[in-house]
Amino acid sequence: MNNLLEIQGLSKTYGSVTALNDVSLSIEPGHIIGLLGPNGSGKTTLIKIICGLLQPNTGTVLVDGNLAGSANSKAAISYLPDKTYLDEDMKIESIISMFDYFYDDFDMDRAMEMLSSLNINPKATLKTLSKGNQEKVHLIVVMSRRAKLYILDEPIAGVDPAAREYILRTIISNYEPSASMIIATHLIADVEPVLDEAIFLQNGSIKLFKPIDEIRAENGQSVEGLFKEVYRC
Repeated sequence: MNNLLEIQGLSKTYGSVTALNDVSLSIEPGHIIGLLGPNGSGKTTLIKIICGLLQPNTGTVLVDGNLAGSANSKAAISYLPDKTYLDEDMKIESIISMFDYFYDDFDMDRAMEMLSSLNINPKATLKTLSKGNQEKVHLIVVMSRRAKLYILDEPIAGVDPAAREYILRTIISNYEPSASMIIATHLIADVEPVLDEAIFLQNGSIKLFKPIDEIRAENGQSVEGLFKEVYRC
C-alpha cells in the first residue's frame, strides 16, 4: 500500500530556535492519528509544512505522492487551523456556498446534514453564534470535503465538554474511510477512543509513534497516562 503521507528528514528553525529536528514518518490511508505534545513541541509547525504554508529548512514532505505545497498536495488536504479564519459577517449558507465554489470535492448535502444534526441555522450570521457553534461551522466546512488527508488542529478546544463527544462522532462519521486524519490536541482523553495511532512530539523530535493498542499493551496504561508520564504533566 502506498503511503498517503511521507516525511523524510524534516527540520525547521526560526533563527536560533529549532522547531522541528530531523522528523521522519509515514502514514497509510485509513488511519486516524493523534499528534500530541505540549506547547512548543512543533505540532503546528509540522502541520503548516504538510499543508504547504511553511517551507522546511531541510527534508521532504509528500502528500499522496505530491510535494507539499504543490497544487495537487493542497487539493488532497482539508485543513482546520487552530484559529478562526472565516468572515464573521457572512451567513452560514454563504460560507457553505463559498466552499462549494472553491473545492471540487465539497459535498453540499453532507454540509447541510451536519448543520442540521448540530442544530445550526444556515440563515444565521457567523458572529451571532456562540464560540462553540462558530467552531462547529469551521469543522463542518472542513469535514464536508471528500479529501484524502484531514488535518485538524485543536478541533474540540473551543467547545464545552458535553459537546466534544458529539463533535468527535460527527468527525468520524463524515470523513472518507479511505482517507487519513491527523488530530492535534491537548484533550487526549477525549480523542483517545477514536485514534488508531499516536505521535508524541517533544522539542521538535518524534518521541514515539505507535498504534494505540501497542501503547496500552506495552505500558499498561492509557495514552493520556503515558503522555503525562513522558511530559511530566
